[in-house]
Amino acid sequence: MKYLLNTSTDPHRNMAFDEFALEALTLPEPVFYLWQNAPSVIIGLNQSPYAEVNLPFLEEKGIVLARRVTGGGAVYHDWGNLNYSIVGSIRAMENAFERVPMALRALGVPAERSGRNDILVQGRKCSGYAKRLSRGRMMIHGTLMWEVDIDTLTQALKVPGSKVDAAGIASVRSRVANLKDYLPQYASLEAFREALHARLSAGDGPCPLPEGADAEIERLRRDKFGRWEWIYGHAPGSTHCKRQKFACGTIEVHYSLKRGVLSEVSFLGDFIGNRPADELAGKLPGIRPEELRSVDVGAYFDGLSARDFASLFQD
Repeated sequence: MKYLLNTSTDPHRNMAFDEFALEALTLPEPVFYLWQNAPSVIIGLNQSPYAEVNLPFLEEKGIVLARRVTGGGAVYHDWGNLNYSIVGSIRAMENAFERVPMALRALGVPAERSGRNDILVQGRKCSGYAKRLSRGRMMIHGTLMWEVDIDTLTQALKVPGSKVDAAGIASVRSRVANLKDYLPQYASLEAFREALHARLSAGDGPCPLPEGADAEIERLRRDKFGRWEWIYGHAPGSTHCKRQKFACGTIEVHYSLKRGVLSEVSFLGDFIGNRPADELAGKLPGIRPEELRSVDVGAYFDGLSARDFASLFQD
């Protein structure tokens, strides 16, 4: 199988590269490419980052958030993760889902496809993949965990409202597999990458990108995949509820998000303030959750800081 070269580690540019490869390349046979992202969380096309991702943790750790063009769930990428994409006409992609598991088995990993979109090793997940169809073409892309930081993965993708503790992390460890543990003959991810690349290419050479490809990929990164409107604003509508105790009393907030902004807000609780909270609730629709840190709420909740108030809108 011929291959493309993608040396970028920018998550937004790599999402643009995938879209370009699917929409703009019309090659007779499938091509593949291996790539990496800097530490990031990649959410599925139909997911809300506010409901699926630990956004305060991402901000604290400098982890990038990106949205891909395929469905499925959120995934965590770091320097211990390798990604693959395969693109081609639907007819030519008939056995594309088997190519990566077959290559892993040839390297010595007892890998097998399982369920909807997983690759397992002895019952433990080492890869998840997703697909997209467009105008008679198909793209599949997925992750390969080589030596991923499980603690960070768990914190970044914690279930909203849950408390992630040592037991939770241990549970995740028992369900996922780092391929490094099954391939001691490869001293590094780079060595594994080279071996996998050789298996998938089977002696075929590179496929050059057409003239103007870099400029178009950069345009897609700038105008689509790197923009708030795509990453947050593309999110479907969702409803949320959170209850928290402060010095002013207990505040329970119910709110809805549409296209990444607040649409309906209401407050319940035994909190004390000088002005009715309904007045504040009426001012919030149309605001992005991250903008709440600049809202003056002292008149509605005695002694409550804007930062603590904003935390009510973080799952």
